[in-house]
Amino acid sequence: MNIAAIVFTILVLLVLILGFAAARWKSGDLSKLEEWGLGGRQFGVIISWFLIGGDVYTAYTFIAVPALMFGVGALAFFAVPYTIIAYPILYVIFPKLWRVSAKHGFVTGPEFVRGRYGNRYLALAVGITGIVATMPYIALQLVGMQTVIGGLGITGAGFGAHLPLIIAFLVLAAFTFTSGLRAPAMIAIVKDLLIYLTIIVAIIVIPYELGGFGAIFAKIAPTKLLLPIPPVGSGGLYSGYATLALGSAMVLFLYPHTTTGILSARSGEVVRRNAVILPAYTFMLGLITLLGAMAVAADVSTMPQFAAGFKEFGTNFAVPALLIHTLPPWFVGVAFAAIAVGALVPAAIMAIASANIFTRDIWRQFINPHVTPGQESMVAKVFSIVMIIGALAFIFGLPLKYAIQLQLLGGMWMIQIFPSIVFSLFTRFYNGWALLIGWASGITMATHYALLNHLIGAIYPFHIAGYTFPCYIAIATFILNVVVSTILSPILNTFASDRIHDVTTAADYV
Repeated sequence: MNIAAIVFTILVLLVLILGFAAARWKSGDLSKLEEWGLGGRQFGVIISWFLIGGDVYTAYTFIAVPALMFGVGALAFFAVPYTIIAYPILYVIFPKLWRVSAKHGFVTGPEFVRGRYGNRYLALAVGITGIVATMPYIALQLVGMQTVIGGLGITGAGFGAHLPLIIAFLVLAAFTFTSGLRAPAMIAIVKDLLIYLTIIVAIIVIPYELGGFGAIFAKIAPTKLLLPIPPVGSGGLYSGYATLALGSAMVLFLYPHTTTGILSARSGEVVRRNAVILPAYTFMLGLITLLGAMAVAADVSTMPQFAAGFKEFGTNFAVPALLIHTLPPWFVGVAFAAIAVGALVPAAIMAIASANIFTRDIWRQFINPHVTPGQESMVAKVFSIVMIIGALAFIFGLPLKYAIQLQLLGGMWMIQIFPSIVFSLFTRFYNGWALLIGWASGITMATHYALLNHLIGAIYPFHIAGYTFPCYIAIATFILNVVVSTILSPILNTFASDRIHDVTTAADYV
C-alpha cells in the first residue's frame, strides 16, 4: 500500500469512528424522529454552516464541476453564479419555513405542504419527487468516492475493486442508523476543514508547478474560456447559461437534504446568518472549478500513467490525475480523504432526509396512521439504510449514465415543487388540487423535453415568434406549472376551497 493510500485509509477510518461517537454529542432521545432526523433542531450558526455547506458542496461537486471545465469549458462556471443567486433565496424564504415548521412540529417540506392545504396527496407528490430525485444524487456521491479510490490504484469491475466503497457505505449506513443527523453534522466539520485545506494548498502549489496562472490560461483554447457568441436570432448558450444558473438556484434548497439541514438549525435567525456567510463556499467552488483549467494546462489526459483512469472514469478522473501529478503522495492521501468524506456527509443527510419524508408523509399518512413515536423513528432508521443500500445497488447494477440522467431529470422535477412550498409561504391564493395539477403538468413536460434531448442535456432550444431561445428545461416547465396552478386555483376555490384545512395562521408567517 502506497503512502497516499495509507493516509487516505487512516483519515477515512477516523471519520467513520467519529460518526458512531456522534450519537452522544448534543444528546437527545433518538427514539424520536425530530431528534434522530433533525438533531433536535439545536444546531447553531457554526454547526449549521458546516452542515449545510457539507450538504451542498459534495464529493461529486469536487469531481464533476472541474471535469465539466476540463471537458467542456466555460459552461462549468454556471455553478458559481447559481450558488450566488441561491443565498438571497435562502435569506428571504427559508427562515420563514423554519419558523412555521418549528411551531407546528413539521419535519419535512411535504409535511408543511400538508399542513398548509390539508391535502395529503399533494404532500405525497412533493415527497415522492424529493425521494426519487435524491436516490441518483446519493449514487453520484458513490461515483465521487469511486473515482478517488481508483486514483489510489484500486480499479476494475470485480468485487475486490468495489469492496472499499461497499465497506465505507455499509459503515455509513450503520452510524446513520445509530446517530441520525448528529453524525453528518459532526463529520461535516472535519470534511469541510479538509476540503478547505486541500483547495488552499492546491491553488498555491499547482499554479506554481505549472508556471503561474498566466501560463495555465495561455495553454487553454480561447473557445474553452468564453461562451460562444450567440448567432443572429438566438440566445445561444448565453440564455442557456443564465436560465441554468437561475433554475439551479431556485431548486437548491428544496432538495430534501438541504431542507433538512435548514430545519435542523436552532432558529430562523441562524438560517438567515448562514445565508450571509455560506457564500464563502461559493468562493471555494470557483477555485475548485479552476482545477479543471489546471488539468487542461497540465495535459494529464495524455500521460500514460493516467490512461487507465481516464478510460474507466472519463473526464471525472481529471482532478485525481492532477492532484497525483502535482502534489506529494502524503498530501494526495489527505486530498482524496477530503473528497471521500465529502461523499459520506451528503449521502448520510440525503438518506436521513428521504427517511424523514417516507416516515412522516408516506408511512404515517397511508400505511400506519397510528404509528407511535418510537415506531416512527425505527421506520425512518430502516428506510435510511434502504436508501444507502439502494444507491449501492443502483451504481453497481446499472450503467453510470442512468444515474447521471436521473440526476439531470431530478433538478427538472424538483423545481416543480417550488410553488407548493415557496409560494405557500407568502400567499394562500393557491388551491392544493390546483398545485397538484400544476405539478403534474410540469413533471410531464419536463420529462417530455428531457427525452427529446435524449437525456443528455438540460437545455432545450425553444422557438418563440421566430426567435430561438435555448432555455433550461426546468425553468420553461416551471412557468407552465405556475400558469396552470394560477388559472385553476380561483376556479377550484369557488366550489372546493381547502382553506379551512390550513393548520397554520397568518401570524405564523410574519
